[in-house]
Amino acid sequence: MLKYLIGYLGTGLAFAIIDAVWLTTVGPKLYRPTLDEVLADQFALGPAIAFYLIYIAGIMILAISPAVRDGGWTQALTTGAILGFLCYATYDLTNQATLKVWATHITLADIAWGTVLTGASATAGYFVTRWAERTF
Repeated sequence: MLKYLIGYLGTGLAFAIIDAVWLTTVGPKLYRPTLDEVLADQFALGPAIAFYLIYIAGIMILAISPAVRDGGWTQALTTGAILGFLCYATYDLTNQATLKVWATHITLADIAWGTVLTGASATAGYFVTRWAERTF
C-alpha cells in the first residue's frame, strides 16, 4: 500500500510540474484571447486542488495500478493517454457544445494536451511506484 501512496505523490508531482509549464507558457496565449470575458482573474485554489487530488487518484486506479500489477510502463503510458483523451474530451466538447465563446482550436489543443499530460504523468507515476515497490 505504501508503494501506491508514494506513486500517487510522484504522479501528482509530475502532473503539477508538467501542467504548470503548459498553464504558464501556452495557456495565456491559447485561452485568454478567446475566453478572456469568462475567465477569472485568479483561479480558485480549492477547486483546483480538488481536481488534482481526484484526477491523480483516477490515473493511479485506472492506469498505474493495473500496469504495475499486470503490464509495464507502456501499459501505463497507453492507458494514461486514453484516460487523458477521454477526460479532456468530455470537458472540452461539453464546453464547446454549451458556451458561446468556446472555439474548436481550444478543444483540439486541450484534448491533445490532456492526452500527453496524462500519459506522461501515468508513466512517471508507474516508475515511481515501481521504485517504491523495490525500496520499501
